[in-house]
Amino acid sequence: MSPVGECIVAFVFGTVVGVLVQRSRFCNTAALRDAMLFNSYRNTKALLVAMIILTIGFTTFISIGEGHTMHFDVGLNTVAGLFLFGIGMVLAGACTVSTWVKTGEGNIGALWALIFTFVGMFLFSLVWSWNFWPPAPASMTGKINVEALQLGFSNAATLQEKLGIPAIVFGLVQAAVLLLIYRAILKKEAAQQARHKAAQEERALKKAMTEKASGKTGEPVAEPAQ
Repeated sequence: MSPVGECIVAFVFGTVVGVLVQRSRFCNTAALRDAMLFNSYRNTKALLVAMIILTIGFTTFISIGEGHTMHFDVGLNTVAGLFLFGIGMVLAGACTVSTWVKTGEGNIGALWALIFTFVGMFLFSLVWSWNFWPPAPASMTGKINVEALQLGFSNAATLQEKLGIPAIVFGLVQAAVLLLIYRAILKKEAAQQARHKAAQEERALKKAMTEKASGKTGEPVAEPAQ
């Protein structure tokens, strides 16, 4: 495909994804924040379904397809970086995808968050080149490397390469766990709806008793004569 064709395909694909994200209000941050703070699981269920599909598709592709896994150097530095990234998402009130959507909708706060996302990525690229740690050759040997704080298996290229088990096996296990979480959320939502319905019925019963005490006319009960 020519470069122009690739640009057209990328533009069409990006536009479709952008419309879907904007209309669905999908947000990774809201998927966790709303579940923990507001007991709302709309985005959480969408995120779980997306993760299940992606997990099965990706692990199938690299198991029986022609996919090639990307090798990353991971360690405690990865954990610290992801923690800081999570704090940034909560402060911004959206994930990176939602920040793009909100910026397109004219949200000034999201625009500032997006600008400083680019600034942070640029500064990180400078630090990465200047003082990369841990060094890639030492952390990608496939052997336990405590010195690089890789915590044993984390320095392996992939579990498939380390253990010789097809990646689809791990993908199915992860998908099953995600499915169990999804079902647990459905049960919790059903319990919430049952409590809400019981509360509505209780209020309706109290209202009916009040109306009956007032002569079924809705008029207030007459004050006793003094």
